[in-house]
Amino acid sequence: MDRTIGELGVCGQSSEMNIAWIGLHKGEEPPISKEIGSGTIFFTGCSLHCPFCQNEQISSFHTTFHTLVSEEELASYMIELQDIGAATINLITGTHFIPSIRESLIIAKERGLTIPIVWNSSGFESIEGLALIDDLIDLYLIDIKTLDEKTSVTYCSYKQYPNVIRDVVDYLIALDKRTYVDEEGSLFGLLIRHLVFPSSLKSTYEVLDYFSTHLKERAHLSLMVQFINPKERTGEPYISEKEYNELLDYLDKLGIEDGYVQELEDNVDWIPDFSKENPFPPHFASPLASFLEKRGTIQ
Repeated sequence: MDRTIGELGVCGQSSEMNIAWIGLHKGEEPPISKEIGSGTIFFTGCSLHCPFCQNEQISSFHTTFHTLVSEEELASYMIELQDIGAATINLITGTHFIPSIRESLIIAKERGLTIPIVWNSSGFESIEGLALIDDLIDLYLIDIKTLDEKTSVTYCSYKQYPNVIRDVVDYLIALDKRTYVDEEGSLFGLLIRHLVFPSSLKSTYEVLDYFSTHLKERAHLSLMVQFINPKERTGEPYISEKEYNELLDYLDKLGIEDGYVQELEDNVDWIPDFSKENPFPPHFASPLASFLEKRGTIQ
């Protein structure tokens, strides 16, 4: 298939950037959101079709969200986000639009974009794609969903995800970027995010062991425990308080100190409704008005 002539890839998109939502979002880790929020850009489509994706409304192959944006337009939105106080530019699931995103970032930086750029990804990446955009990224926020093939089939619908993420981590390690928090509280380098899946604690411990061995000295960890089934829309914990405390003890045992752990009692419904102008709880996000004007009616 050739996406440059309008054919759709596995991601469900052509080569033209399709964006579902742009605005300020406070729900990311503290150095990414800070007080005002990250300048969050949700791209439509995804090559990894996880059956429990909280963004399935915009990521599935059959999504009806359709707002095509040029490189110049995206650059303008980035500058607007900076002007209204965004802590970062937070690029969510942009893998399939990397060439256009690169051009947008170059244009925006030429126009005065200076806030950190976050590459927020499932980890289902090609090395070729990451190499194309690496010089423009300040922080990689990368999922390690699982390293277990059985868990991968259940929650990622793709048996080979563990092999892909290992290659991605090897690439990021080879870059030898220093992960640090600067004087303004911004995080640079590499932040690994892992969500505990239901009935998959063994898989989580495998990820933590891997992080300890390969990444502890060069990355921060964000451990999330509040899995939400989008079909049930429930925030009830899938792990017990005892299991949660055992996870915390294991982090101490491994000496993993840099990062963030989600509270077990976090009962926020994190599944957004992108048919609304603000898909998130009002106190967590606010839309960029100029993008809403372009987005108009969802097709």
